[in-house]
Amino acid sequence: MAGLPKISDLEALLDLYGVTDEGDIEFLLDTHRQSLGRGWWTPYRSFMPSGMATYVGLESDARSIRAWQPNLVHGLLQTSEYARALYETAKPINETTTEFIERNIALRMQRKQMLTRATTPLEFWCILDEAALRRRRGSTEIMVQQYEEIVRLTRSDTVTVQVLPLHSTSYRCPNDFAILSFEPSTPPAVEVDGPWDTVSVVEREREVWTHTRRFDSLRAAALAPDETPRFLTELAREITA
Repeated sequence: MAGLPKISDLEALLDLYGVTDEGDIEFLLDTHRQSLGRGWWTPYRSFMPSGMATYVGLESDARSIRAWQPNLVHGLLQTSEYARALYETAKPINETTTEFIERNIALRMQRKQMLTRATTPLEFWCILDEAALRRRRGSTEIMVQQYEEIVRLTRSDTVTVQVLPLHSTSYRCPNDFAILSFEPSTPPAVEVDGPWDTVSVVEREREVWTHTRRFDSLRAAALAPDETPRFLTELAREITA
């Protein structure tokens, strides 16, 4: 099944062969999801946290992702300079190597290409806490370039970024998460970062429903999408003043 690049390919194959038993279908789909841990990202696997390879496989197969990030700029929006500043700051604490940093940056930049690919670009809707944007990562120049990159990406019809202001008294989820949606016949999934640098993906309906409610609440309280470029431009002026 590793030869099938997408979950939808397996679903089409099962339909072709008349496989209708829900238990058999779910078992095969689950097996295929696990096989997604082996793909173009395999060379980076030894540098990924636990569970990340499976997530990257699902991410590559997703039609859309809705994400909340309260602590830093979301990985799919990051510049390589911003990502490097993150890893370099943590390097002496986590005792990572230069190779670890460079491989993870390369992986992140390759994942980011999903937003701008010519055919079926990923539909990405991200809400960032204002605190994540104000928190310095590297130099002022790196931060300004990062703001400019977010503005550039939002010019695409498939990328939406909102900012939840610091002054908002609305609900704030303390942990980041991402809701992945696939083909209509495939149930959505939720990714959450766990302790000790682990990544978990769950498909339980209750978890998907709960995180969807959280995202909708955050989205309603955030600034409108068309306010994001203005907000980031003003923030860039503020930190360079």
